[in-house]
Amino acid sequence: MPNVTFIEHSGEARTVAIRNGTNLMEGGVLGGVSGIEADCGGARLCGTCQVLVPDEWVDKLPPKIESEETILELAHDPQPNSRLSCFIRMSDALDGLVLHVPESQR
Repeated sequence: MPNVTFIEHSGEARTVAIRNGTNLMEGGVLGGVSGIEADCGGARLCGTCQVLVPDEWVDKLPPKIESEETILELAHDPQPNSRLSCFIRMSDALDGLVLHVPESQR
């Protein structure tokens, strides 16, 4: 099973094995990652599962779709490398992905 390492705002790294096809928000929540709030439960409505993607991974992820861009505009302090983890599905191609969790989702 492929792995994703979430770097929590505290600096703690938490590596989580996530099944292919599962979105990264669900994997992070089930893996106990601190800071992924997921208030909407994965309905793709709230923007509280924001993660920051290091430059070396940005082009390896599927591109943002319009609805993700719209929700990110409403998210807390979005950055150019911000993504919503509920929009990204795990695949073998993402094995080893590193994501940073922002200080706040609000």
